[in-house]
Amino acid sequence: MMRLRWIEIAVGAFMVAGFVALFFLAMKVSNLGASSVTDGYQVSARFDNIGSLKVRAPVTMAGVRVGRVEAIGFDKDTYEAVVSLRIDRRYDTIPTDTFANIFTAGLLGEQYIGLAAGGSDEFLADGDELEYTQSALVLEQMIGQFLFSKAEEGAK
Repeated sequence: MMRLRWIEIAVGAFMVAGFVALFFLAMKVSNLGASSVTDGYQVSARFDNIGSLKVRAPVTMAGVRVGRVEAIGFDKDTYEAVVSLRIDRRYDTIPTDTFANIFTAGLLGEQYIGLAAGGSDEFLADGDELEYTQSALVLEQMIGQFLFSKAEEGAK
């Protein structure tokens, strides 16, 4: 009888550990459990198309997370998406001519902003705007362009 009770307790503990692991995995995938950058400076960037970029998406440079997407807005005058980035204070030597790209990572298609350093001697400061950007690649547009080019080749 005591052995049966011990097995039930072990199975219960295993189930609880499994649910805790699933919870942390869900938080990691949804980006809700990630700590936000609070001590940093704000930089903005304008894109023609941000795809499915979300607030709290990572901002990386050379594969290292240097910040997070803080806000996403729309400029009614230029019809562009305005993305506000919060860069960690530790990374205060990012050149002003840095290039911002929207990339897709992982099987789930999570999008993030990748920064490529420029060669300027001046560094980004709070309130600056990244001048050089590349919008997200939209898979449907790429497929449409490919099919259109193949249809033109077949018509010749």
